[in-house]
Amino acid sequence: MRYRLAFAALSLVVAGPALALDLPARKPGLWEVNITFVGSRIPPHTVRECIDAETDKLMNSNFGGAVGQVCSKQELTRSGATLTIDSICIINGATTTSHAVVTGSFDSSYSVDVHSTREGGPPLPGALNAGPSTHMTVAANWLGPCQPGQRPGDMIMGNGITMNILDLQKRMPPQR
Repeated sequence: MRYRLAFAALSLVVAGPALALDLPARKPGLWEVNITFVGSRIPPHTVRECIDAETDKLMNSNFGGAVGQVCSKQELTRSGATLTIDSICIINGATTTSHAVVTGSFDSSYSVDVHSTREGGPPLPGALNAGPSTHMTVAANWLGPCQPGQRPGDMIMGNGITMNILDLQKRMPPQR
């Protein structure tokens, strides 16, 4: 379980800078998000997310905008249906430079291809690879309405554990 929680946190750290901008809202309901670290020892990971407009905005802003406070650069470029995001952020003492390309539809299916380079700071949990560069892909598909018993903000991990982003946000220390 510790490994899965570390992976979830790692995914947010690496993907967060690339996804922290004001992206189009995803269609409310249940999304399946497949995350792969290319060339890594970490296996692919699947998360199902039950969202509404509020929780999607919160997930997009990476827990209420914390990423915006640590990024010296965040640029979003649109070319047709393709979004390109370039960012430079300092997270946990490391400078992370990311380039992400987002394609698809936020109503049905989209993908994200993220290349990041990290300088400084402590090693990442799970030691992705020997070098400072990472390549992550995200493939997301809308599955339909949230299932009975699910509530907006629920993130159902591949091992069946459910965490709710609203509950996690309440546990975070206040931002200064």
